[in-house]
Amino acid sequence: MDWLQLSDEEWTAIRLSLWVSAVAMTVSLPFGILTAYLLARGRFWGKSILNGLVHLPLILPPVVTGFLLLVVFGRRGVVGSFLDQYLGIVFSFRWTGAALACGIMGFPLMVRSIRLSVEAVDHKLEEAARTLGAGPAWVFVTVTLPLILPGIIAGMILAFAKAMGEFGATITFVSNIPGETQTLSAAIYTFTQVPGGDAGAMRLTIVAIAISFTALLASEFMAYLVGKRVHVE
Repeated sequence: MDWLQLSDEEWTAIRLSLWVSAVAMTVSLPFGILTAYLLARGRFWGKSILNGLVHLPLILPPVVTGFLLLVVFGRRGVVGSFLDQYLGIVFSFRWTGAALACGIMGFPLMVRSIRLSVEAVDHKLEEAARTLGAGPAWVFVTVTLPLILPGIIAGMILAFAKAMGEFGATITFVSNIPGETQTLSAAIYTFTQVPGGDAGAMRLTIVAIAISFTALLASEFMAYLVGKRVHVE
């Protein structure tokens, strides 16, 4: 069973993938909630354009998304050059860039899940809170947010799972640097390109399946707990 033992490099790729996915999911969550609420309840010019931009990463080839990120956030990019020169923030060929790419690729799935939950909330409950003198922000925090928690959790897990499996955008934007940007998917790809790398690719594939399955089970369990709590209240 020696072939099941993970090497230090493989553990590094696993830890990096978990860290990048967690950061991508956490940072994109506030923007996901705001965007989902705007798309579900907003009435403004350009709503269809916003919806199209949000879902664009699902339609474009991941390599194209990665190239666009390189053009915009690279050291010589429109935004990247400013961030590097004045703030010292670098995304290209760094783990932070991998998190950015993963966050963008998983963002549409997060927004869609949360948006469906917002649209399912009964308007009468929010209107009742407003008649009692609650402001829009307080209504959202005390009424809407608890009701859409299952959708938020589902969106978070979907974004995390998408980030764990992302390959095209990340390898185009941040390359495949061991210990810095080599995520689980990139490590599997690397193993498939070298003679005798099948065992390593299989080990990491099993790990990827285990992590994804665990995330799905956790999502179902957390959504069940939240839904049960909301139902009781």
